[in-house]
Amino acid sequence: MTSEVIHYQHDGVSFKGYLAKPDSVKEKIPAILIAHAWRGQDDFARQQADELAKFGYVGFAIDLYGNDALAQDDEEALQLMLPLFLNRKLLRERLQAGLKTLEKHSFIDQNAIGAIGFCFGGLCVIELLRSGAAIKGGVSFHGLLGDTIGNHKAHLTPNETIKGSLLILHGYKDPLVSQSDIIAIQDEMTKAGVDWQMNFYGQAMHAFTNPQADDKNSGLVYNHRSADRAWRAMNNFFNEIFSQ
Repeated sequence: MTSEVIHYQHDGVSFKGYLAKPDSVKEKIPAILIAHAWRGQDDFARQQADELAKFGYVGFAIDLYGNDALAQDDEEALQLMLPLFLNRKLLRERLQAGLKTLEKHSFIDQNAIGAIGFCFGGLCVIELLRSGAAIKGGVSFHGLLGDTIGNHKAHLTPNETIKGSLLILHGYKDPLVSQSDIIAIQDEMTKAGVDWQMNFYGQAMHAFTNPQADDKNSGLVYNHRSADRAWRAMNNFFNEIFSQ
């Protein structure tokens, strides 16, 4: 595989995307956008792009914070994430900017573009679908599903027509997502006529796909078995929707 850093701009802010693809691309191939977790576009996000390239996709890890911002601890991460969590209009604009950057590449099959995201990025995938983006589908890995963090409530934006399918991969023991959040997203997608699925992993907590997650007090714990199952579920999902 080959990879490159791609610079792009939105509303006066500079962003760096990371694109990985198979070595030899002789025809247009599917592409998957990757939305990072709350610390920013880190090694984990870029590794997902590399893994997707090994499966024959173009993987594109976008940058939602810009200006080389990358949190060094949870406090910094919250400061970076919260403005976008609260301002869903701005979040959608930055997601669309990343998607448009991906779509410019000639080797992309424009009819086979998907998105995946982790934690905060899982919410981003859902917001990208809510924005009406013309993607085939999105996968939310242990995503934030609600509209409230502590005393902060998001300023929601009216949804456009959701065009793609949705797969939510969720840890049953995730302390960051309430039962009411789960019911709300299920009801929302059902009423919108979306082709949606939700997989629960019984012993998994939040961040269960990240090998660096090891904080039981915060509910962030890696679970190898659940991570493997979730990755296979993602592959099955994209194999299905990209063949339609």
